Amino acid sequence: MFKKAEVRRECWDYAVPFAIARGVRTSSDLVVVTLDDGIHRGQGESCPTSRYGESVESVLAQVEEMLSALKGGADWDDLHDDLPPGAARNAVDCAIWDWRAKSQNRRVADLLGLAPLRPVATVFTVGIGTLDEMARSAERRSKQHGTLKIKLGDGGDDLARLRAVRAAAPGARLIVDVNEGWDAARLEEMMPELAALGVAMLEQPLPAGQDGALAGIERSMPIGADESCHVAADVEELVGRYDVVNIKLDKTGGLTEAMRLLKAAKVRGFETMIGCMAGTSLAMAPGVLVAQNCAFVDLDAPLLFGQDREPRLLYDGETVHPPEPALWG
Repeated sequence: MFKKAEVRRECWDYAVPFAIARGVRTSSDLVVVTLDDGIHRGQGESCPTSRYGESVESVLAQVEEMLSALKGGADWDDLHDDLPPGAARNAVDCAIWDWRAKSQNRRVADLLGLAPLRPVATVFTVGIGTLDEMARSAERRSKQHGTLKIKLGDGGDDLARLRAVRAAAPGARLIVDVNEGWDAARLEEMMPELAALGVAMLEQPLPAGQDGALAGIERSMPIGADESCHVAADVEELVGRYDVVNIKLDKTGGLTEAMRLLKAAKVRGFETMIGCMAGTSLAMAPGVLVAQNCAFVDLDAPLLFGQDREPRLLYDGETVHPPEPALWG
């Protein structure tokens, strides 16, 4: 089927160091898959994540095995469900969808039976920093982004940081993402303070595996599951604990499972969010399809890099426009 099926590693630098509860990054290593039948080419991109036991090397090795099977004539639909979710399957799955669309002269949205894609508004993520750094970032970014996602949970003074952000961006809708950085006692202590500061949603406050405590905690805002939810089969365990499911293609292992997770979450009454790991516009493009049915959209990763690939998604302030076929889909 494919005359060329290859994978490569790319390193992309952040415009400024980016900090979350688990550490600081100045760059991210990405994995890009290219599938070419001699006429049509499909591409997909993913970001290996050590939190999920991935390294660039392990993901590259997994992808090579998948590509070897495809070059040997295996059908992706037959392979897909036997492969583990994660960055490797994501890169290949998104490349398959891109190749299918181009080989049929259609759009991926059409293949999935979606309505014509519309632009969506993304959050901008403010990484952990000093009070002044976070306040300045919030003030600057709130001029173009109506919603800011604030990273907390590294053991510092989260309340002081959040108060500084709110003072700097009084009109912004705020999402707080703790990345598993609190325990139940800290969450109960912070909940009234978050409510007083007008936080619209709190994302993954407790470590995955310890989130049973959420069932007994009174909440004054929706709580979102990120690290606690990867695929559609995880949804049942979230009932009574979470209100929002954060769908990330690097967790689901591609667009195929992301659409399944979206459906499963909706059926069980969850609000949904499309999120992202690090990535260029190539990684964000499939997420725009999922975003069409999400209450929260976090597809700002290319804005955190010093540059983006060409062609790229069109970001107009907070608005992300659907991808052009030259990029993906």
